[in-house]
Amino acid sequence: MTQAAAAYELAQVNISRLKAPLDSPQLKDFVDALDPVNAVADAADGFVWRLQSDSGNATDTSVFGDDWLIINLTVWRDTNTLTAFMYQGQHRELLTRRNEWFERIQEAMTALWWVPAGHRPTVAEAEERLLHLRAHGATAYAFTLRTSFPAGEAAPVLGASERALPDVECPV
Repeated sequence: MTQAAAAYELAQVNISRLKAPLDSPQLKDFVDALDPVNAVADAADGFVWRLQSDSGNATDTSVFGDDWLIINLTVWRDTNTLTAFMYQGQHRELLTRRNEWFERIQEAMTALWWVPAGHRPTVAEAEERLLHLRAHGATAYAFTLRTSFPAGEAAPVLGASERALPDVECPV
């Protein structure tokens, strides 16, 4: 890893829309697996941080003001360590069952971005990056594992509706 890359860490957010309440029999296996999978993540090579509430996970953290959405917000050393964790062991087993617990959504529900080492992203920051990915596709500001970008600072892409407009008085 280069010195420039070491100055950054990889933030990752994924959100999911529940098919049933967390305390329902339908989600029991998922809820029962949260603590063990989080423990594996916490000990994984390259893991840096994850969002937690007093419950030890983030299932009670509001995202986009929707009670049926849950969030997973983490920071990793790089895309390789995140990928290694995601596709092996208990986490991989849970991924194969996700359609039992979560609605299938067409829009992007996962985004990645680089943060300065030591920065801990907020839910608001994660929401903004995810919305940016949905609006602009993968850019250095918000991307996916399939289309990733090298570590570094990135600015948002301004779309037609987001470009700064000149200060012009509008006659009434």
